[in-house]
Amino acid sequence: MCETRELTDIGGRDDLDVLLRRFYAAAFADPLIGPFFTEVAGTDLEVHLPRITDFWERALFRTAPYGRDAFAPHAALHSVRPLTPAHFGRWVQLWHATVDGLHRGPLADRARVTGERIAVSMLKRLGGPGAEAAAATGGTGGFVPLAALTLRAAA
Repeated sequence: MCETRELTDIGGRDDLDVLLRRFYAAAFADPLIGPFFTEVAGTDLEVHLPRITDFWERALFRTAPYGRDAFAPHAALHSVRPLTPAHFGRWVQLWHATVDGLHRGPLADRARVTGERIAVSMLKRLGGPGAEAAAATGGTGGFVPLAALTLRAAA
């Protein structure tokens, strides 16, 4: 018999660490967006994780300092290999699935909404393929419905 646990809200930095490690494990392995992390950027998760945890701690709890330019690394990636609506859509799918697999509550809701806003904002700022159409319609151009994604939380 499979035991289920009640999902709680994101409670702090420790929860963010677990959430982000789970998310990046999925993102690095994803055939669509994984190469941006592994091949183009050569992301070292142990170096990246404290920075991105600061970012999300600031976004969700307003407690961590974050003075970096979050857009610049994405612009650098885009100059090497264009980021499209489909790439940002997949990021949002994985982000939602990871949050939903671990947490429920107002901060989890904020994390999902913030992730969507960031993805759309970056796409528009990059002006990548499909960005103008997405911006003109208020849509997200290549984003695939979450129902099309199954990502199980690891036990």
